Amino acid sequence: MRAEVVLLILGMGAVTYATRVTSFAVLRLTGMPAWLRRAVRYVPVGVLVALILPTLLIQDDTLALHLGNHYLVAGVFTALVAWKTRNVAVTVGLGLAAVFVLSFTGL
Repeated sequence: MRAEVVLLILGMGAVTYATRVTSFAVLRLTGMPAWLRRAVRYVPVGVLVALILPTLLIQDDTLALHLGNHYLVAGVFTALVAWKTRNVAVTVGLGLAAVFVLSFTGL
């Protein structure tokens, strides 16, 4: 591996580490403001949506809003299960089962 690549990776790691340590240190000294605490609560949901929605909505580089999109159908089913049961294990299990049934049985 070239020295420039190694130095670049180490530099990016150092900058990332420094920004995180600095922000944690400042928040430890000053405390987290209420508006920031409210905003941070939504970060996990936002990240999850950003990771999942493209898989559910896009097939072959086009928007696929039809019943032939098995991932979308399974995703809507899984969202309903999550809403109704509020149980992570049941939601994951039934969601995986829905993807399996729709994808491999040709429904």
